Amino acid sequence: MSNKKVRFGGEKIDVDWDGGLCIHIGECGDSTGDLFIGGRDPWCLPDLVSVDDVIDVVKRCPSGALSFESEKEDSILETAETENTVVVSYNGPYFVRGDLDIKVTTETELSPALKFRAALCRCGASKNKPFCDNSHESIGFKDYGAVGDKGQVPESTGGKLSITPVEDGPLILSGNILMQNGSGRVAWQGSKTALCRCGASKNKPFCDGSHVSAGFKSEV
Repeated sequence: MSNKKVRFGGEKIDVDWDGGLCIHIGECGDSTGDLFIGGRDPWCLPDLVSVDDVIDVVKRCPSGALSFESEKEDSILETAETENTVVVSYNGPYFVRGDLDIKVTTETELSPALKFRAALCRCGASKNKPFCDNSHESIGFKDYGAVGDKGQVPESTGGKLSITPVEDGPLILSGNILMQNGSGRVAWQGSKTALCRCGASKNKPFCDGSHVSAGFKSEV
């Protein structure tokens, strides 16, 4: 995984790519139109499509690797979706969207898109914790994203969602949450939960304390 950061400039809107967050889901490269074309140099040309199309495609990126910015149009700003959602993906990470406050400290500037979209490791092996780096593939992580508990319906579905990675432990989520299982069903609702990120819980996606016996280590 590359830590390279690239800005693709346009007349009305710029697109930024953070290689340290990219897990190659392909929502950009497989989109129709000429914004992203694999093998082209540069790969992204914002002026070949409308501003609305740039925003639409960039916001499809589930990891926050892609973001947009414009100093030309003050109204071009990404805003949070009306619901905070967590998708427990099939053999993969947590895909989180909403009004996110991810509690991490880093010496490098984080992508502004992480306020709205993120892919968070749940296999325990990422070298870029708490973010996914596709290590689940190399270690053969298997979990199909089933969710057994229904939780309790929160008073609302929006508002700030705080995500705190506990050192050597789970992800603590505080805020209104709609959780989808691997098949897309809204499976759990609530306002606070602890999600497994060591990959060893017997009650996935929820933490059951297995990180202790598994010897899971993570400063963030």
